Amino acid sequence: MSLTASDFPFVTGMVRQRSSIDLQPGKEYLVESRLMPLATREGLGSLHALVEALASNNSAALRERVVDAMTTNETSFFRDVEPFNVLRTKVLPEILASRASQRKLNLWCGAASTGQEPYTVAMTLVEHFPQLATWDVSFLATDISKNVLEQAKAARYSQLEVNRGLPAAFLLKYFERKDAHWEIKPSIRRMVRFEELNLIKAWPPMAQLDIVFLRNVLIYFDVSVKKAILGKIAERLRPGGYLFLGGAETTLHLDDRFERTNFDRAGCYRLAA
Repeated sequence: MSLTASDFPFVTGMVRQRSSIDLQPGKEYLVESRLMPLATREGLGSLHALVEALASNNSAALRERVVDAMTTNETSFFRDVEPFNVLRTKVLPEILASRASQRKLNLWCGAASTGQEPYTVAMTLVEHFPQLATWDVSFLATDISKNVLEQAKAARYSQLEVNRGLPAAFLLKYFERKDAHWEIKPSIRRMVRFEELNLIKAWPPMAQLDIVFLRNVLIYFDVSVKKAILGKIAERLRPGGYLFLGGAETTLHLDDRFERTNFDRAGCYRLAA
């Protein structure tokens, strides 16, 4: 049932080619745990059989499902809390003041997963900045995985998912109970546009951005890919705009156009004006 000595480099090479996710030796256990359920669903008796199926035909759909399985989609509402506190108390008040004459706000969440992060941002906008109701607000949320994007668009979450980080007041105000699940109200869902995007491939045209969330993504890439992604963000982020990264991520020694802010534990960087 385990990967053979040649299976692991084949899988990691394919995943790297299609997504640039860097799976080093020692991650065999991760590959096995992620791909065995897929092998079972595909009617294959072992991981080796799955690798043989990948190697023997050009099934783009199967390769896509493998990459999807190897993509980490851990997320929750208000994950890590502090970035959203800083967004509410520091970043948005500054940007809204600077953009008051244009009354436009452009946001992008580059690793949307099942939607909790972009919906957290959307609820924050509505809850604390009612003046935005008269602004032109564009909010794009993207992910490499079609499956998680479908879940994000559906905006239906289990009791366990809404219990993870979501304030009770927000649950009552912005969600509706649908059988055993909670569904985000249409007014919040309409704020976010979900699209598929592979960060290592061509990016679609974007309006100049004010705020970018790309949290807990760069850790999966090597230095050259990190630099390329940060470079693309710098080209699209408005001077003085903000980038939120994960707690274990940094722009240091990767792109000197970004300045680390003094907002503790927020993973927040500002593009030099």
